[in-house]
Amino acid sequence: MELQDYLRIVRKRWPIIAAALVTVLVIATLLTAFTTRTYQSSVQFFVSTAGSEDSGALLQGSTFTQQRVKSYSQLISTPKVLGPVIDNTGVDETSASLARRVTASVPADTVLIDVRVTGYSPSEAAAVAQAIGEEFPKTVDELEQVEGNKASPVKVTVVKPATESQMPVSPRPVRNLALAAVLGLLAGLGLAVLRDMLDTTIKSEDDVKEVTDKTILGGIPFDSTAQKSPLVLKSSSKSVRSEAFRGLRTNLQFVDATDHPKSLSVTSSVPGEGKTTTAANLAIALADAGSSVCLIEGDLRRPKLLEYLGMSGAVGLTDVLIQRADLDDVLQPFQRGLTVLGSGATPPNPSELLGSQAMRSLVQQLEERFDYVIIDSPPLLPVTDSAIIATIVDGAIVVVGAGVAHDAMLQRALASMETVNANVLGIVINRVPRNESNRYGYYRYDYSPDGTRTRKSTSRSPRSEADLELWQGDLASGATAVAPAELPDVNPSSPAAR
Repeated sequence: MELQDYLRIVRKRWPIIAAALVTVLVIATLLTAFTTRTYQSSVQFFVSTAGSEDSGALLQGSTFTQQRVKSYSQLISTPKVLGPVIDNTGVDETSASLARRVTASVPADTVLIDVRVTGYSPSEAAAVAQAIGEEFPKTVDELEQVEGNKASPVKVTVVKPATESQMPVSPRPVRNLALAAVLGLLAGLGLAVLRDMLDTTIKSEDDVKEVTDKTILGGIPFDSTAQKSPLVLKSSSKSVRSEAFRGLRTNLQFVDATDHPKSLSVTSSVPGEGKTTTAANLAIALADAGSSVCLIEGDLRRPKLLEYLGMSGAVGLTDVLIQRADLDDVLQPFQRGLTVLGSGATPPNPSELLGSQAMRSLVQQLEERFDYVIIDSPPLLPVTDSAIIATIVDGAIVVVGAGVAHDAMLQRALASMETVNANVLGIVINRVPRNESNRYGYYRYDYSPDGTRTRKSTSRSPRSEADLELWQGDLASGATAVAPAELPDVNPSSPAAR
């Protein structure tokens, strides 16, 4: 993995990293708060030998002393020293238990002995260290006495007496929390990398590119109100999501420019990826640009299109295919330039009906009457209906729901399209998270109708291409130019529109 991959993981999985960091910090805080405080007191000894005027004897004595202090450092934690210390201080524990709180060390190339004593109170630690400072020289003097009760050749002197310290040596809150922060970040990053490696859901354009080299026609930002207001071009025509659909319309017009597709099917891998809302908003965007569009509810199993459009569907596509109704009788106008054909009654054999010659003839007939024919098709993996429809139309658009579809699902869906030699025009990524939407430029700038530019939300285009074409037509005809931002919104059902 490269540095960019780690940065992408941090940007995408930052909640996991934050949760790990907070968890480790909380644990460290609790352990620090409930850990018994311990204090430390120290005493330092200097070991020397009996003086001599002979330099050779002095050298031998120095070597003797350095060899001796190693043994003396071990002697301090023995019952020979600690037994009397316990008696003098009244500590309620055995010499073996006290030895675990006493540490002796010898600095390199010295005859010094550093003794550290830990205790549960400053006074206790200082009392034990002071008692060791008094008892240890006596013990060495007793052990090093030669025959005839002569004085010991080794002298132990206290050079640093024991003192009380009010600062505990354990726990250390600052050190503990700093270590916890480092461990939390490392643990969070590790979990984020592991989660990213195990997560096969598609969430970004990079994830789609890892699965297929098909053209990415656009990305539709996530909108939590999409279920309540699926027709965003009607409910919020100047929103970021509306501009994304207009951008999709523009990109679609440049796909296969030499043999421009007129009939399109919009499908997905599994339900819930937003194919129906994408088909509806794309049809509205094309109609707003001045094209005549026929939108067909081709999902005969779970039709939702007419429900989103707020239209009735007692009769529709199935009635036309079985010659129970005429086409002109079931076509319903939705707005200027957009006509809708509902699914009609649910048939017992949807796949056979959609793959019939009657369906092919119907699509050809509609292609002659409209600039675009868009079919809202069922998802590819549960049923074969969409693959059959894809063989009838000029091209198919596959909608990928970010966080819904897995890479294996998209692979299988595209493989089913390749099996029937369908023409997949490209991929539309729906439900794109806000942080991923920035790469499309949706949130970098605001270009609202009053011309005020801020750094809040963005749109790729200030108005629709229909407004731009109208403005350019006025300029070409010599009429008074009206800036696109000044064009009023016209309701197709209003008297002015008619």
